[in-house]
Amino acid sequence: MERKKHYSVVAAVIRFGDDVLCMQRGLTRFAYTSYKWEFPGGKVEEGETPQEALRREIKEEMNMEVQVGDFVGAFRNDYPDFSITLQVFWCDVRSPQFDMKEHHDFRWLPLHALRSLDWAEADQKVVEKLLEETKI
Repeated sequence: MERKKHYSVVAAVIRFGDDVLCMQRGLTRFAYTSYKWEFPGGKVEEGETPQEALRREIKEEMNMEVQVGDFVGAFRNDYPDFSITLQVFWCDVRSPQFDMKEHHDFRWLPLHALRSLDWAEADQKVVEKLLEETKI
């Protein structure tokens, strides 16, 4: 039996004012991740700290500078074809402006509105943790 690939991934809950940035993926190799909403980020490369990976990924994907803050949590998720451990951090930005290079759409939403989106499975766990922590 072939083992599924496992990825170490980071994600940013980017705050600006009272809103957080939600990104929608485009078409992917898998139907269960296509057009799902996510917090932006990506894979951690060899020798990088999660915080370094997050700054690099957000800069590459969105041309946005983030100030990495508090750790939200680590979330493991098993998808049919791979698994991930998602390390999530609060991030702050000086401006809400960015270049959408890899995503299909975006929304700036207050925390209480996050459940209105169709999140990727791993990111859904993050949404629930954020809402639980803020008692929404």
